[in-house]
Amino acid sequence: MTEVAEIAERESMEFDVVIVGAGPAGLSSAIRLKQINPDLTVVVLEKGGEVGAHILSGAVVDPIGIDKLIPDWRDDPDHPFKTPVTADHFLVLGPAGSVRLPNFMMPPLMGNHGNFIVSLSNVTKWLAGRAEALGVEIYPGFAATEVLTDDEGAVIGVATGDMGIERNGEPGPGYARGMALLGKYVLIGEGVRGSLAKQLISRFKLDADSEPQKYGIGLKELWEVKPEHHRPGLVQHSFGWPLDLKTGGGSFLYHLEDNKVAVGFVVHLNYKNPYVSPFEEFQRFKTHPSIAPVFEGGKRIGYGARAISEGGWQSVPRLAFPGGALIGCSAGFVNVARIKGSHNAMLSGILAAEHAAEAIAAGRAQDTLESYDAAWRTSEIGADLKKVRNVKPLWSKLGTIGGVALGGLDMWLNTLFGVSPFGTMKHGKTDYASLEPASQHKKIDYPRPDGVLAFDRLSSVFLSNTNHEEDQPVHLQVKDLALQKNSELDVYAGPSTRYCPAGVYEWVETDGQPTFVINAQNCVHCKTCDIKDPNQNINWVPPQGGEGPVYTNM
Repeated sequence: MTEVAEIAERESMEFDVVIVGAGPAGLSSAIRLKQINPDLTVVVLEKGGEVGAHILSGAVVDPIGIDKLIPDWRDDPDHPFKTPVTADHFLVLGPAGSVRLPNFMMPPLMGNHGNFIVSLSNVTKWLAGRAEALGVEIYPGFAATEVLTDDEGAVIGVATGDMGIERNGEPGPGYARGMALLGKYVLIGEGVRGSLAKQLISRFKLDADSEPQKYGIGLKELWEVKPEHHRPGLVQHSFGWPLDLKTGGGSFLYHLEDNKVAVGFVVHLNYKNPYVSPFEEFQRFKTHPSIAPVFEGGKRIGYGARAISEGGWQSVPRLAFPGGALIGCSAGFVNVARIKGSHNAMLSGILAAEHAAEAIAAGRAQDTLESYDAAWRTSEIGADLKKVRNVKPLWSKLGTIGGVALGGLDMWLNTLFGVSPFGTMKHGKTDYASLEPASQHKKIDYPRPDGVLAFDRLSSVFLSNTNHEEDQPVHLQVKDLALQKNSELDVYAGPSTRYCPAGVYEWVETDGQPTFVINAQNCVHCKTCDIKDPNQNINWVPPQGGEGPVYTNM
């Protein structure tokens, strides 16, 4: 946190509302604020070089959010919701075959008819256009790196990172001081495990009464497949192989328009075995006989990865703090059972905007939006998350077979009767505390990539268009290198080399001693290291604005 006295060192701009993150939540907030009062001044900061560059999701979108925000969106010929869901398949995979679960067995909330398969990157680009048409200022390429507070500790704005800092931490020839953007309220919608959200949750103890947040890592590829393998509107989910029955996760396969297929794999980050590699599990998954035929003769054209919040109902922290609020994935509104969260992100952005606009109209500023925090559990967001609140803890405690079966039963009971025999279960350990020493596990022998269905990390990162200027401070901060050697390597056998989906971390021999190497230029901003490091010894912070992946149609 930075005190207000430091603002004088920067140029500053004042707005009614400052929004961090041009994702579905942030852009929905901006649009709703302008719908309520066109005279409000609203700015959105986006760390990606363009809106959508850092956005990654499956994605199947429940239109409840966009219907509420822009009721006539279907009349816009440029809208990105081009592919309605036409078929919904659920598979259980074994090593050599699969079983499709009948749709009638699935709780109604798991169904996807009426939803749309989209590129969430394209959705945010479209939303940004709608926001700018209303007068919202959007600044892509500017990462918000500091929270600014007044003498009483209330949040009064954010500062963007300085540009042109060299690797040694000193200003270079192209140095430019960051800007201070001040607002009556600051809405934080920077996504899962955002750096500012982490600070605010800690500073204001927003998670004091909630369960620990739980996470997964989601990996995604975009393929162009042969027309005979393409089924527009098909949504397919699976669980089981290649994961063992103690490791949670599953897959998605979404057939978009134009012979495009999005394929992805999610691994819950509470896994115990430090030899698990989510990236390698994803590559193995594509070789399954029930999956591989889709990609025969096809071409992989995109790759990316990001963390997913999975804690749900009981892990959502207090959302409001003096001077602002958390929205979207910064708040943890993903419905893990439905494998979607953009609808709740939009709804939370709308809700926060309405309460912020009401406060500003009443002449208030920099106070706590208690009414927003009180409203979400009785809103559509709460109704969505409450029904699935026990799915994640049941899976974690009972494993895949028992957890999925009882989770399904619990969703049915919540849907039919509004009650659960389990009440509201606790999550227990954090994901980093779930990792066990390597001595308790066996190494996993992953097959070498064939370059046809399975690929290596570096060729995958190439498809993400990731770029970082090398002569800048490393944005993956290791607090204690000795601890990294003595614990991460010696006790846990270097899991960072496996949980990272981009080849950022390596242990290499230097003069006969292991050295921790950070290839920060490869980072796709998934933040898994910040979540899964067993000692919480790695801190992810934004690099210089605009750097990172440049996702296209993802």
